[in-house]
This record gives sequence, structure tokens and C-alpha cells, in this order.
Amino acid sequence: MGRWRNQERHGWIERFAIISYLICLLTGTLFAEVLSGKIHEKLIKTIQDELDRQYRSAQMTEELFPGATVAVVLPDGKVMAFATGFSDMEKKTVMSVESRMPAGSIGKTFVSAVVLSMVSEGIFNLDENITKWLGDEPWFNRLPNHHMITLRHLLNHSSGLADHLFDANREFQDYFREHINSGNKGPRIDPTELVQFVLDREPLFPAGEGFHYSDTNYILVGLIIEKAGRLSYYEELTNRFLTPLNLTHTSALTQKKLLDIAQGYAPKSQKLFGTSYTVLDNGTFTFDPSIEWTGGGVVSNSKDLVRWAKALFEGEVIKQPYLDEMLKSVSKPTKGRDIAGRAYGYGLGVSIVKTKYGTAFRHGGFFPGYNSMLAYFPDFKIAVAMQINSDNTKIEEHFEAIVKLIIGTISSGCIDDTCP
Repeated sequence: MGRWRNQERHGWIERFAIISYLICLLTGTLFAEVLSGKIHEKLIKTIQDELDRQYRSAQMTEELFPGATVAVVLPDGKVMAFATGFSDMEKKTVMSVESRMPAGSIGKTFVSAVVLSMVSEGIFNLDENITKWLGDEPWFNRLPNHHMITLRHLLNHSSGLADHLFDANREFQDYFREHINSGNKGPRIDPTELVQFVLDREPLFPAGEGFHYSDTNYILVGLIIEKAGRLSYYEELTNRFLTPLNLTHTSALTQKKLLDIAQGYAPKSQKLFGTSYTVLDNGTFTFDPSIEWTGGGVVSNSKDLVRWAKALFEGEVIKQPYLDEMLKSVSKPTKGRDIAGRAYGYGLGVSIVKTKYGTAFRHGGFFPGYNSMLAYFPDFKIAVAMQINSDNTKIEEHFEAIVKLIIGTISSGCIDDTCP
């Protein structure tokens, strides 16, 4: 009898603990919802103040920081956007939260998402050899590792291919300079021209046995998308994601003249590629921006980028198990794993990174005259984006300062001016 009473009492204790936990969970959720409005108001002021402080501090150094935009999307889907500095220093045009900039390699998240969407429809198999789609190209047998490479290898940079941008002994830089010096009067750049810079080279390693970041991988992915489908890559991107998600400020980087583009300042690219210091002349690019193609290839603003990240990494864009493929297909993981079992490293079009704030899914973007950063923090269900209209700036430091402020405020529930 005593044993039965102990068991009964133990059962009641367990039930009480469960009920208490559910009450705490519910009230905690309601408390967070009550605070969300106040935190939102607090963030509006503190993020703008911090962004302005970062801008002012940079003006007292040799860093080139003309202006910037920042956006954050909160767990409830609210988007906040901020701007500082100038979109055009010569014309004294103030940077706007609507200002658009090329997003550089952040575009790889879009490319990978298109592929995984097509995988979900049975159009692709990530582990089939790319001979199926590119084998009839006259240059294919000259591609290093061509008999071994799969679509997965291209997407996670484990193909063993060199990068045409920076590994081709300045051949690409000279090609780009010649293109610029010609006044861009020739035909538009054919993506297959970019592949030529890696042909007939020794592979860096057998496919699947290493990691080397290479834009060439994503140029090949773009060619495969267009071989497998009936539409161009940009048509696939628009139909699958840009239109359904109403990403109206994001578009193909294919035209020299685009609307609402901030002037880009390009001291680094001027040295590397011979671009002009300012990359726009009366709103028109001084070179063919389509040279990036599926290595990046989109122009956007910070607001659209955070909305994209939240939709992508919360499963609205790609359903399971395909989102797991994106996040768990890390090549040669050597940096440990997070509590969800995800390896740190480069997945399919996204870096899985260990940070002070838990795991982050992120990508940076460089384009002549511009730098961008985008990160999603699954533990907080927020995304943060930053764009600066300079290609020679300390964007990592500025981005970290903004992220620290946002997550610190959200996690502490800090809502008044006495908060640290």
C-alpha cells in the first residue's frame, strides 16, 4: 500500500510538473508577445543610433564607408529598415532604406534554392554526374574532374574546380579589363566564356574530397538549370520565388541601367579589374554587370534580403527534406556540429556558422563597388542584412555590432534607456 501511495504521489508530482511547465510556456509566450511592441520601438531607436555611430566612426578612419542600409525581420515577421550616409557622395544624395545594391554571392542562396525546388519536382538528382546535362558541350571533357562531379559537389564547392575569378593567374582579370577598355561595345558576356578559365587544369582534389570556394561551380549550375528546364535561370527564379514572395526590390542583374541603385565606390575593384572608381555613370553601370551571372547575379535591398532569408530558412521556400539537404550537405566538415547535429561549414549555397548567438545560416556578397551580408539566426528566428556601397569596407565589423545590439535587446527583453 505504501509503495502504491508513493507511486500515486510520484505520478501526481509528474503531472503537476508538466502542467506547471505548460503554464510557464504559455505565459512566457504571452509575455513575449506583450513585450514585442516595446522591444520593436526600442530597436528602432537603438539600431539607427548604432548604424549612425558606425558610419561616423568610419569617417574618421581610412575606411571607405559612403553609406549603408540595414534591415531585420523579427520572429513575428515585422521588418525594420534603416539607412545612413549617402547613396551618392558627389551628389549628396542621402541613402534610403529603399536603395538597391548588387548582393554579390548572396545570390548563391537563390541559385541553390532554385535547384532544390527542381530536385523536389524530380527534375534533378543531386548525386547524378553532371555529364547528363553538360556532356554535349564541346569543352566538357576538358573540365577537371568532369567524370566525377555531381550537382551536390558544385553547390557545396567540393568539385575540385578552381575559381575563374581569382585562381586563373590573372587571366580573368585581364579579360575583364579588356572588356571594360572596349567600352562594353561587344556582345554580352556568354557564361561559357567564364568556364574557359578553368579548363585543362589539374583538379585541386578529387571531387567530394575537399572544399574550395569557386564561382565557377555556380556558373556551371546555372548552365545546368537552363539545360534541364525550359526557362532561363532568371525566369525560374522569378516564377518560383521572387513573384510568390513579393520580393519586388529584387531582380536580375542583367541590365546596365537599373532603377534605385545606389552609386558604388570601387577602389578594390579598380585595382583588381580596372573598373572605374564609381561604377555608375548617370545611373548606368560602366561595365556589363551580368558578368557575375549565377555566381551571384541579383540586385536587391536589405529589406528584401531579410524577408528572403526568413522564408527560406523557416521552410516556406523549400520544404523538407530538401531544406535539410541545403543545411546538412557540408563538404569535409572539420569544425564540429551544433546541437541540432548540423556540421559547421558550407552547405548548398549557405554557410552554417558557429557564433556567439548560436548557429547562423549566412552568406556574404562582394561585387565591384558594393559589400553585403545576410544572416539568419534559427534560435531567435530573426534575419539581419546589411549593404554598403563600397567594396573596400569593414562590413564584418559593422554587421557584428548591429547583430550584437539586436540579439542582446531581444534576448534580454531590454526596453528602456537604462538597459546596458
